[in-house]
Amino acid sequence: MVPSTNGGQNWGRPVLIPGAVTHPGVFDPVQGRPVEDGVAGARNDLATAPSVDIANGSPTGADATNRMVLSYVSGTTASPHVVFRESTNGGTTWSAPRNIETAGDRGYYTAPAISPNGSDVYIVYNAFTTPFRTNTTDPRSMVGVVLHADTSANPATPTGAFTELHRSPPGDPRGSSANSLISEFLGDYVYAVATRAYGAAVWNDVRNAADCPAVDAWRMSLQTGGSVPRPAPGIVCS
Repeated sequence: MVPSTNGGQNWGRPVLIPGAVTHPGVFDPVQGRPVEDGVAGARNDLATAPSVDIANGSPTGADATNRMVLSYVSGTTASPHVVFRESTNGGTTWSAPRNIETAGDRGYYTAPAISPNGSDVYIVYNAFTTPFRTNTTDPRSMVGVVLHADTSANPATPTGAFTELHRSPPGDPRGSSANSLISEFLGDYVYAVATRAYGAAVWNDVRNAADCPAVDAWRMSLQTGGSVPRPAPGIVCS
């Protein structure tokens, strides 16, 4: 973390946020990136990248608590956790990591938001609800989840327990695609924002995605060195 105490006019020296982080996923040789849901899956190379927000009392700063909230994904491929941490002293120290995902969710990407007055914390995340697939034929499932917790202006009081505000219908991420068709594509486009009255969130949603067996077969062929011809999705997936 690189801190500023005057609105970005000047910046201090980098400060290390302590704590071990484990990147989940398996390296995919075809796309050259790690994947988490299965072979030919969606890249998760930024899963462990931290997202941060601060209760800065916007727009005037009058009711700022300056509590900072941070979330990221860390863990094994079998159990990638959505991790929450916070700081009430400008990032000098941070709370111990808390795994906050709903049981059975394998965290993929996440982002936090805290209201300007520091009263509410929201976390959004995408998660897979199926284990890592070693083939492209078995169904896969992904959801988007929004969590909420109350927090306090008192720096000695930690943020409370998180509860689900929203859980999207599941969908099959195999129905997503990179432009080259060689793999799924979802991306790290997961964001949250909070006001004093509400929170809003963005996640990748695949509830309407349609799996295409012909594309699945070609993607698996690329993994194994097979000879399945490249499909024309507009013809074979209709």
